[in-house]
Amino acid sequence: MAGTIPETKPETIPGAMTDKIVVVTGGAGALGQSVVEWFTLQGASVAVMDYSDEILANTFPVPLTQHCYIACDLRNRESCNEAVGRILRQFEKIDILVNVAGGFLMGDPVHKVSDETWDFLFDLNSRSIMNMAAAIVPGLIKQGNGKIINIAARAALAGAPNMGAYTASKAAVMRLTESMALELREKNINVNAVMPSLIDTERNRQDMPDADYSQWVRPEQIADVIGFLASDQALAVHGACIPVDGLS
Repeated sequence: MAGTIPETKPETIPGAMTDKIVVVTGGAGALGQSVVEWFTLQGASVAVMDYSDEILANTFPVPLTQHCYIACDLRNRESCNEAVGRILRQFEKIDILVNVAGGFLMGDPVHKVSDETWDFLFDLNSRSIMNMAAAIVPGLIKQGNGKIINIAARAALAGAPNMGAYTASKAAVMRLTESMALELREKNINVNAVMPSLIDTERNRQDMPDADYSQWVRPEQIADVIGFLASDQALAVHGACIPVDGLS
């Protein structure tokens, strides 16, 4: 009947992405694992990337045959090009890139931030996105479609004491997301980002034992929003930086 609302939406049912090839950087981390799991449940094939074969093997001791697991130094463009080449040789295409990999450091006021801290944060949070874009975007343009989802941070909305380098590096993620979205939207490529606050991970619980964990956003909740942005339901969304912060 005309006007009837379907009971299920195509991209939210299990197996809805069986023809999709997804690249997830930082796939062995707490959020990365949840993102990999989300796409796995949707039937996608996932190229799981992290910085060493050892951490990938320890995190995924029983690898899934439809996935591949690739070590890559995201700070190095040649390493990214080589990793993406391996993915394309196995899967022949890439549909979705989720840039989960990132780093966090705080404690120094801006005038005491070392070159090492600055380079670490900007290389891992910002340069990694540029390097993966250089390796993957030309293929997305050629095939005429694609999705890119970046991980910014709610903290990037404003400066904070002793977090200047971190907030600046994540603000750069937001500006890169917005710029890429404007550059690529006419080519049927969606570029968006999510902005988590405190994520409920084992490491964060260890670092903040007295916190109220119920206020924090869970990795699987962030993965749900990333999944939405990767779906056809988000075809009209370009350059959004979406807060995903639970009650924190």
